[in-house]
Amino acid sequence: MIRLSLAALMLSATAALAYPVTVQSCGRAVTFEAAPTRAVSNDVNLTEMMLVLGLRDRMVGYTGISGWKTLDAEMRAGVAELPELSAKYPTKEVLAGAEADFFFAGWNYGMKVGGEVTPDTLAAFDIAVYELTESCIHIGPKARSSMQDMYADILNLGTIFGVEARAEELVAGWTARLSEVTAGVDRTEPLRVFVYDSGEEAPFTAGAYAMPTALIEAAGGVNIMDDLEKSWTEIAWEPVVERNPEVVVIVNYGDVTAEQKIAFLKESPAFAGIDAVRNDRFVVLDYVEATPGPRNIKAVEKLVTGFWGN
Repeated sequence: MIRLSLAALMLSATAALAYPVTVQSCGRAVTFEAAPTRAVSNDVNLTEMMLVLGLRDRMVGYTGISGWKTLDAEMRAGVAELPELSAKYPTKEVLAGAEADFFFAGWNYGMKVGGEVTPDTLAAFDIAVYELTESCIHIGPKARSSMQDMYADILNLGTIFGVEARAEELVAGWTARLSEVTAGVDRTEPLRVFVYDSGEEAPFTAGAYAMPTALIEAAGGVNIMDDLEKSWTEIAWEPVVERNPEVVVIVNYGDVTAEQKIAFLKESPAFAGIDAVRNDRFVVLDYVEATPGPRNIKAVEKLVTGFWGN
C-alpha cells in the first residue's frame, strides 16, 4: 500500500483546485479540466518549449523533426526517452494511436488549413490543441510578430500544465537578458536585413508575422520584407535586389547548408551589387533559433554581434 505524506496530499489537492483553466489559442477559448498527461509536440522549437518547462514526463512523444531537421546534442538529450511518432506531420491515427490527450502544434507547424489534423478533427479523439501564436495569422488577423508571441506561448503552456511559476521565471529571465543584450544598440538608423530561408529560383523568407522580423527589430535592424502581410512566404528575387539589404540572415536547416546558401548568393552575378553580398555580411541562425522558442534570446545576441560587432 502506498502512503502519501500530508505534504504530498496537500500539494495534489492544491493542484486539483487550480483547475479548470482556460487559455486563448488563435482566438479560441480552450478549457482544461486537468493538466494533460499524454502530450505530443510538433517540430523542434515547440518541443523545446515543452522541455524547458520541465514537461518531458507529461509527454508520450513528438512529431515533425527528423523529416526536415537534425537535432543538436542538447535536443537529443532532451528527447532521448521519447519516441518520434512521425518524421513529418502526424496523421489523426498516429496521435490517437499514441493515446495523446494534448497536441502542441501550429498552422504550418504540424497542421494545415483544411488538412486532416486540426483542433476540430482532433476533438473527436478527445485531443486538445494549443496553437503556436506566431502561426495564428494563417487563420485570422493578429498583431505583427513580437517577442511577446513566444512569451505568451510559454505562459499559456505554464497555465495548461500547472507550472505557472516556472513559466513566469523563464519569461522574466529572458526579458531581463534581452534588455541587457540590446542596451547599447543604436536604433536611429536600423540596418536593412533580408531573411533567406531557402530556394534558388524564388526565395522563401520571413514577412511581418514571422519571428525573425521581431528578432531583427530587437537587434536594431529592419526586415526589408516587413511590409509583407504574411508569415513565412515565397517571393521573387527582384524586390530583394531593389531593397538592397546590408545584412542577410541565413536560416540553417535541411539538406542545403548555410555555407551553400551563402555561396549561392555570392556566386550569382544577379546579387553582386547587393551591399550584404559585396561586404560579405551574413549572420547564420539555426532553425530552432529563428522560430519561436527558448533560443530566441540567443538569436538576438547573434544578430546584435553580427549587425554591430558587439
